[in-house]
Amino acid sequence: MYYSYTRRGLIKYIPNKPKTALDVGCAEGNFGNALKEEFGCDVWGIEPVNEAAEKAKPKLDKVISDFFSRKLDLPIKHFDLVTFNDVLEHMIDPWDALDHTKNLLSEDGRVMASIPNFLYFYEFVPFMISQDWKYKSGGTFDKTHLRFFTRKSIIRLFEETGYVIEYMTGIGKVKSKKLWLLNLLTLGFCSDMYFNQFLVVAKPKLKHRENLSKFDSQGS
Repeated sequence: MYYSYTRRGLIKYIPNKPKTALDVGCAEGNFGNALKEEFGCDVWGIEPVNEAAEKAKPKLDKVISDFFSRKLDLPIKHFDLVTFNDVLEHMIDPWDALDHTKNLLSEDGRVMASIPNFLYFYEFVPFMISQDWKYKSGGTFDKTHLRFFTRKSIIRLFEETGYVIEYMTGIGKVKSKKLWLLNLLTLGFCSDMYFNQFLVVAKPKLKHRENLSKFDSQGS
């Protein structure tokens, strides 16, 4: 199911017009293909699942069927955009992955990542009520997830690996009267629970330009 997703809605968050892009965890290549259609850019993909990688090859300019690591022969300072769409939570060491990605970015390159939110209302509240950690076939408690993040820990992840977040927003906002009331009674303390994911656009710190820094607290 995941492998066929396009995630075209994420394209609007890309701040630059990339000429070269690397889609880590490219699945069947649908998001990378959408990048090519939108920007006319050269898109590489990395996908460890062979069946998905084979489907991605006709859609992208180059596909590597492997796990993302420092061992891969990837060009240094080449990519204007590196994307991790629902990928970092599957990695043993997302800190090392982001640290290595800095070597791959061009002078004005960005990283974009969408990451599940552990505090998402419809996942976190059932967990709290049942007091039982039940792995599922999808969502926040996906059995293939190795790491779990909140908005605060996502910010810390990027800061610790040498990035400045230029833009961050919640996506997949839930509509719930119960959550609205809970958030009202707690004076906004539960605001992060509205979103099933957070999206981040970041640059290495030395390349940061202050006038681009923007946090969207409202989400989408």
